[in-house]
Amino acid sequence: MVATVIKPSPGQKRSSWVLYPMFHFINIRELTFLFFAACVLTSQSLANDQEFMEDFLKREYSLSKPYRGLGFSSSSQWDLMGTAMVTPDHVRLTPDLQSRQGAVWSRIPLVLRDWELKVHFKIHGLGKKNLNGDGLAVWLTRDRMQNGPVFGNMNQFIGLGVFVDTYPNADKRHDRAFPYISVMLGNGTLSYDHDQDGRLTELGGCTAMVRNAIYNTFLLLRYSKYRLTLMVDVDGKQEWKHCADITGLRLPTGYFFGASSATGDLSDNHDIISMKLYQLTVERSLEEEKEVEEEEEVTVPRVVDMEQFQVVVQEEGMSGVQFFFTLLFSILGLGVLAVV
Repeated sequence: MVATVIKPSPGQKRSSWVLYPMFHFINIRELTFLFFAACVLTSQSLANDQEFMEDFLKREYSLSKPYRGLGFSSSSQWDLMGTAMVTPDHVRLTPDLQSRQGAVWSRIPLVLRDWELKVHFKIHGLGKKNLNGDGLAVWLTRDRMQNGPVFGNMNQFIGLGVFVDTYPNADKRHDRAFPYISVMLGNGTLSYDHDQDGRLTELGGCTAMVRNAIYNTFLLLRYSKYRLTLMVDVDGKQEWKHCADITGLRLPTGYFFGASSATGDLSDNHDIISMKLYQLTVERSLEEEKEVEEEEEVTVPRVVDMEQFQVVVQEEGMSGVQFFFTLLFSILGLGVLAVV
């Protein structure tokens, strides 16, 4: 039996050679189309999550190495105050010495409607835990270059204050771990109460282990659509963690950014490495744009439904159990006296 070998003709060879790349090209084209479609859908999803935000660094409002815009000349964009001093690596607001105050303030009033501020800072010292103080603050206020008792700035301020508090003044009365970062909105009449660690005027906050940290420590403030978000990155994971979220907040324009610090009987080094401001481009609906245009100009900061942020602080005193046993023993004592 003889096997028959059928050889393809030259025409058949040419036909199969032409058809195979054609099918291969069709597959690649389909895969490419699917890939781009997936990219478009993904980008649309991300855009929706980010509310079409695009960030642009605004150097005139920013402070970073080599700190050329910082000084006492007429062309400087930032001013130093108190014990604040410039080094090649940071701006030291206060050294690890008692009874010091220092600050750095922008000279340029903020005119942006939507913005994001990223602050790189460092708090460190030789004192043991709870034997250090007092912390630092980041500001956006009407008044600048003012000394005072609130982390080196004036009390009853008008504007926004973010406090990185490292010393627990009211630790016995509050279930709170320190260091603690909190947000306060001042209208010129509210006072920050150090004895209560600012609880009575706090809008939100969180615990953040920022003192003597082995990693870089950052906080981020984002203000957009009357919403203020505070996030922190302090554990070296390069991930922002939620700290506070405040809605219905109205901030005027024309205020100044700053950072300040103070030490008392206890001390620490308080350093600002950078403060970088980004302008946010946010897509608004026609209704939102109309609302912005029709809204009256805000002259004093305010937040809608302020009562939702009020914290009831219990003073030191007897707990319910203590009161019960005190009353019980008092009754028993009176009974014994009556028998005698």
